[in-house]
Parts: sequence; structure tokens; C-alpha cells
Amino acid sequence: MIIDKVLVTVFGLALSFLVAWYFWFSKKKIAKAALTSAGVQEALIVVKGGYTPDLLVVQAGKPVRLKFNRQESAACSEMLILPAFNKSAKLPEGETVPIEFVPTEPGEYEFSCQMGMFRGKLIVE
Repeated sequence: MIIDKVLVTVFGLALSFLVAWYFWFSKKKIAKAALTSAGVQEALIVVKGGYTPDLLVVQAGKPVRLKFNRQESAACSEMLILPAFNKSAKLPEGETVPIEFVPTEPGEYEFSCQMGMFRGKLIVE
């Protein structure tokens, strides 16, 4: 009986460590928007259980076009809000919706669904 308790305790601690590492200590991949021949910084963001990529780098003073492609039917993902640039958009399932703006000030700006469950960050350098 004692060995069962030890194994369950060890397994529980290991699982707790893995969950903490995944949510707090794992390094997120940073994507950089590609510059088109027209001088627009462009990136495709897939909406499926969250935003991929959810961390995007762009340059200040250059136009940005974020193309959101919603690949799920969850109600939470049907609306996008980018408050720092006064932008919002309805994201129909299976369609790509462009959001265009020009960031003028460097900083970190969040975007999210209307409920705040899906979150992403735009880093303006």
C-alpha cells in the first residue's frame, strides 16, 4: 500500500511540474511579419484553439496587415479586438479577414477575442 502512495505522489508532482513549465516557463515562438513588395508588413494568424502565432513583431511607422483565418466554430473565436489601434472584426469560419493599421509608437499591444480567452501580443519595435 505504501508503494502505491509513493508512486501516485511522484506522478502527481511530475505532472504538476510539467504543467507549470508549459504555462509559465516554456519559451514562446516569436514570429516576425514579412515585408511585401508594396512595403506592407503582413502576417497570417490562424485562429484555432487560440492564435498561431500569438506573438508577432512589426516595425513602427510601416503599414501592417494581419490576416486572421478562423478554422474553428467556437463562439469565442468569432470576434477579434485590437483596442490599441481601435480595430475589431468579425471572423467568419473558414475565411481570411485582413486587419490593416499603421503602428506609430513602439510598445506591446494585446489582441484578443471578445471574451478575452484567446490572447495574442503585437510587439512594435
